[in-house]
Amino acid sequence: MAEELLRALRERIREETALIVAFSGGVDSALVATVASQELGPRAVAVTAVSPSLSPTARTQAREFAGRYGIRHVEVCTDEIERPEYVRNQGDRCYHCKSALLDAVEPIASLAGGRIALGTNTDDLGDHRPGQRAAAARGVISPLVDVGMSKGDVRRVSAELGLSTAAKPASACLASRVAYGDPVTAEVLERIDRAESVLHALGFAECRVRAHANGTVARIEVPEEDIERVVVARDLLDRELRATGFAFAAIDLAGFRSGRMNVLLGMPGRPPTRTAG
Repeated sequence: MAEELLRALRERIREETALIVAFSGGVDSALVATVASQELGPRAVAVTAVSPSLSPTARTQAREFAGRYGIRHVEVCTDEIERPEYVRNQGDRCYHCKSALLDAVEPIASLAGGRIALGTNTDDLGDHRPGQRAAAARGVISPLVDVGMSKGDVRRVSAELGLSTAAKPASACLASRVAYGDPVTAEVLERIDRAESVLHALGFAECRVRAHANGTVARIEVPEEDIERVVVARDLLDRELRATGFAFAAIDLAGFRSGRMNVLLGMPGRPPTRTAG
């Protein structure tokens, strides 16, 4: 199955004259960037968007991955943090974030004579992701979706290729940790990154620190099987997270869930699910 999907992905990418891959360093975009580099050579470029929503660790990992696998890699600075629609953090924040990314990457694609590709997989299609609308409006392609790859498929194919990202935990941008309706600022994004670094240092590979109440409350999410370990370390975590700037720290008893902030959308007093189009 993995071999068939990899073959289909290679064939799909070979249809492109050149490909500019939006590359965060995560498992999905890493697979697209790797196969594009293998099939298109110098006509494939991985582009990493640098802004306060990208953690320094993720930026370093993207650089190292590209270097290890011989992928042409460039970084561009994006200005979403300067866009009022993004900072307001309504239900369409990702739309404005993706628009900022595409504004920065489109000149590179134009010079290369190719199209922009995202690492969207089929599992992403059922989630609240307004950025997909921004991408579709500009003719951006999603090769993983085109060949029917789910997140599990991406991991299996990545393992088939021997990629170091095959088992890498999923990690969305730091802005996804900020409660809808609270402003996204560079300060709160840095606070979240520092808080998650504390958890990583304690051995929690998969975790989120969600910011609520204008960045004063940290809600810790870890897989259900790790909640007891968090409780044991609560005194240390409370002290360390308050040192990052949070006033309070809490543990989410439901455990880690990707897209957990989306439960806020449409609730009384919260942003609607769709406000841009």
